[in-house]
Amino acid sequence: MDRETTVQDTLLDLRGKRALVTGASGGLGAHCAQVLASRGAEVVLAARRTDALKAVAEKIGTDARLQCVALDVTDGASRAALVRDIEPVDILINNAGLVREGAALGHAEDDWDVVMDTNLKGMFFLAQALVPGMRERGGGSIVNIASILGLRQAGGVVSYAVSKAGVVQLTKTLALEWARYGIRVNALAPGYIDTDINRDFWQTDAGKALILRIPQRRLGQQEDLDGPLLLLASDASRYMTGTVIAVDGGHLVNTL
Repeated sequence: MDRETTVQDTLLDLRGKRALVTGASGGLGAHCAQVLASRGAEVVLAARRTDALKAVAEKIGTDARLQCVALDVTDGASRAALVRDIEPVDILINNAGLVREGAALGHAEDDWDVVMDTNLKGMFFLAQALVPGMRERGGGSIVNIASILGLRQAGGVVSYAVSKAGVVQLTKTLALEWARYGIRVNALAPGYIDTDINRDFWQTDAGKALILRIPQRRLGQQEDLDGPLLLLASDASRYMTGTVIAVDGGHLVNTL
C-alpha cells in the first residue's frame, strides 16, 4: 500500500465519529447510513417509522454500531428530544424530505406547507439544535441533501423544487456563519437516481425519454453517491464548506 492510499484511507476513516442520518427508514437515507457504517462510524438512524428503521439496521448488520430513534423533523419537541438523547453528533446527514406532485396552478396550501416544513424548515432547525454541541467539541460536518431541481427547473414539482433551492442557499449561508466554529456545511444535489420507489416509472416511455436527456444516458445508482457522501462527511473535505456537489450524470450541463 503506497503512502497516498494510506493517507486517503485515514481521511475517510469514520471510526470514533457519530453520524445522524435523517429520513433513514428507506431509500437514500438508508443507503447513506450503510455507507457511513461501513467506514466505522457509529450511526443514529432517525425517521418517523421506527419499525422501518429497525429493518434497515438489521440489513446493515449487527457488527455495526447503530441506534434507531424516532424523529419528526417538522416537530420542535421531537427534534429537541432527539438532540437530548443522542448527542454528541459529529456528522449530520440532513436527508429527510418528501415531494407533492402536481401543476402549480392547483397546488394546495397544505401540500406546500408540509413540503417546506419537512425539506427546509426541519433541516434548518435540526442543524441549529446540533451546532452548539459541535461547536463545543471543535467542529463537525453537516451534509444537506439538495437536488438538481434546486438548481434547475422541472414542471409539476413546484414546492419541492423551491424547497431544494432553499436548501442550496441555506447550505451556503450556514457555511458562512459556522465556519468560524470549525463546522463545515456542504450539500449533495443528486440527479435522477434509480430506487425502488421510482423504478417502475423508468420503464415507461416518459421515463425512457427522460433518461435520454441525461448526457451519460443512464440513471444514477445509489452507489454513485458513495464517494461524494464520504468526501463531505469525512476529514477528506476539511477545507470545503459552502459547496454544492451535483451527482447527476451531467444532467445540469445538458443543452436547453
